[in-house]
Amino acid sequence: MFVGREQQLRELTDRLTSVRESTDAKPGKAVLIRGRRRVGKSRLVEEFVERSGVPYLFYAASRRPLHEELQLFVDEVARSNLPGADTFRDLTVTSWDAALRLLASATSDTGSIVVLDELPYVIAQDPAFEGTLQTVFDRILSRHRLLLIGIGSDLAMMEALSSYDRPFHQRADEMVVPALSPAEVARMLQLEPADAFDAHLVTGGLPLICAEWKPGQSLTDYLRSAFANPTSALLVSAERALAAEFPSEAQARTVLGAIGSGERTFTSIGRASGVTAASLSRALSLLTDKRIVHRATPLSTKASQEARYWVADPYLRFWLEFVGPYIHEVERGRGDRTLERVQRSWTTWRGRAIEPIVREAIDRLGLPLGPDGSAGVVGGYWTRKNDPEIDIVVADRAPTAKALFAVGSIKWLENAPFSRRDYDRLVEHRRQLPGATDETPLLAVSRVPTQIDDVTVLGPAELIAAWPSGDPGV
Repeated sequence: MFVGREQQLRELTDRLTSVRESTDAKPGKAVLIRGRRRVGKSRLVEEFVERSGVPYLFYAASRRPLHEELQLFVDEVARSNLPGADTFRDLTVTSWDAALRLLASATSDTGSIVVLDELPYVIAQDPAFEGTLQTVFDRILSRHRLLLIGIGSDLAMMEALSSYDRPFHQRADEMVVPALSPAEVARMLQLEPADAFDAHLVTGGLPLICAEWKPGQSLTDYLRSAFANPTSALLVSAERALAAEFPSEAQARTVLGAIGSGERTFTSIGRASGVTAASLSRALSLLTDKRIVHRATPLSTKASQEARYWVADPYLRFWLEFVGPYIHEVERGRGDRTLERVQRSWTTWRGRAIEPIVREAIDRLGLPLGPDGSAGVVGGYWTRKNDPEIDIVVADRAPTAKALFAVGSIKWLENAPFSRRDYDRLVEHRRQLPGATDETPLLAVSRVPTQIDDVTVLGPAELIAAWPSGDPGV
């Protein structure tokens, strides 16, 4: 059963309607869809083409040699329900130019859809493909009632396809398929806000994993069931995504493992991973370019190069810490040990893992903290010795601010609210923050209800309101 993603389905339907009803000489349109692996991009498009009622081709690229990839494409066209599919039976082509030109003759006069899934694989295999696609689309495909959809999980490459210096610039609309937000997770799993944030930290909002979580089920009960099943999406999704993302990048996987285990600085990551400084720089560049790892510098009025790194995807952070290194336990039927390890470390791990999600929520809320009512940007502050280390800094701009709007602390514990002692510590840290004054407003984020004078307090309910509840899709 397919549930939700109604906004994306409407957008695709509108584009197809435009293709079918256009009076232009070039009614054809293109859409480039991106989103991280296993977020449901292909499933969304499969649902769309099935609902569309028009002939379509759904081709998923692989990493095969060019001649095999072309034959796979030809075979998929021959098996499709395009009106001219028979043209491709027992056909052999030697280039993408020939294949795409011939494809135009197979489409319908009243509207067709052509889906190129895993588009970055094709481009990596044939660097000339972008130019070929642009030429054939401009001269031939756009003259047909055709909706061309390209799908890719390599976020940086998919974004680059539409950049001004690339052949396909301004020829395609762009669509991002996000993971489910904390609010959507709350709605789908029927959880209270605090519990929904826990579920989001574990699942990352990936639909396949959320679909395994029974509505109303507690975190412990879900993990117990997942760790009892070696084929659970919670266990296998990360490994499959990493295998696709880094088929031959062993050092990047090693560096990612070090960051996933909690190392955050260049020096500590290098020490934990055991790679040379040059290799570490290359690996970190690759990981940040692919948006798998996020790099940040302290936010204040003083420039700093004290970079910190963390895994951008909450699910992957959880998997690297608690699942990947111990997958053998689950495979031999000792998922109970894995669960015990999570339970022992959960409070400490969660306290760190929730920080980027809280900062994103505050950024989305757009609190009018600036003197003119502006919202500003949200980050954190630290020194080399982490003295002080401040969870939340709101400023007029990043990475180096002119003015600071607020300073805050996160207290994300089950039974301990933000206390007077936490307040005193935050005030002391504010005095050490470049650009802050005694008048800089204070924020406190607390998992449980709390009230402190002179502090704006945000709890799970306020934070989750940063995301529209929407209609989750799986």
